[in-house]
Amino acid sequence: MRRAVLLLVLAIGLAAAGQSRGAGPAPMLAAHRGGAGLWPENSLLGFRSSIGLGVDVLEFDLHLTADGEVVVIHDPTLERTTTGAGAVREARLGDLRALRLKARDGAVTGEAVPTLAEVLALAAGDGVEVMPEIKNGPARTRYEGIEEKVLALLGSRGMLARATLQAFDPETIRRVRALEPAVRTMLLVGRGRVEQERAQPADAVRWAGETGATDLGLDHRLIDAGVVAAARKAGIRLSAWTVNEDADLRRMIDLGVDVIMTDYPDRAKRLLRR
Repeated sequence: MRRAVLLLVLAIGLAAAGQSRGAGPAPMLAAHRGGAGLWPENSLLGFRSSIGLGVDVLEFDLHLTADGEVVVIHDPTLERTTTGAGAVREARLGDLRALRLKARDGAVTGEAVPTLAEVLALAAGDGVEVMPEIKNGPARTRYEGIEEKVLALLGSRGMLARATLQAFDPETIRRVRALEPAVRTMLLVGRGRVEQERAQPADAVRWAGETGATDLGLDHRLIDAGVVAAARKAGIRLSAWTVNEDADLRRMIDLGVDVIMTDYPDRAKRLLRR
């Protein structure tokens, strides 16, 4: 009898714990910039290594070169992450091939700036999803035709169904949707927009819906139970960025976000295994 009571108490406790975490599936894990805390950001080394860790998604950034090649790099300029200088849009692909990526501490590595085609070739054979962010150039000027080029490359690799195209710019989301209505799109929202519009974080769910996005990518510091509930009600997949500390990772897991973007996928994998 006593053993039966103890088992009942244990079962109730486990059920309550499950409810506090949303009792849903574990969040998908996205290697932000290919795991930028562990390897040179947006590098083939980072993408290969993240796949080896067993991440669900590769997250990375896209710009366009002077000769129309889609390349994987975060900044609109080269100085911070490469041995080069100047705007990405003013360099040809051949110019970028001569450069090398820098590590987090500024040390020069043997890694080159990848093309989108190269990253998709890695992802296509593994089953991992991809979250390319379409960036703007210096002074937030858009790259003419980049959406068409990105969608064409995804289609040629059979990756459209495994892709979620991200952007902070709502017009980029709308252009992607007009070109390929079936592809997933993610509106990115940071604290700056929320504060500028004197809005509540949950308003970002409405903004994503008004843009026609299937997903919302939100600064993790803005996410609470109300935001998660609003996203669930709207049928919008919620991604949290960029979640690096153990306490923040645990909070996102407990809140039940759909996707966690992190520079440290090894930490997130360890916590999810627990």
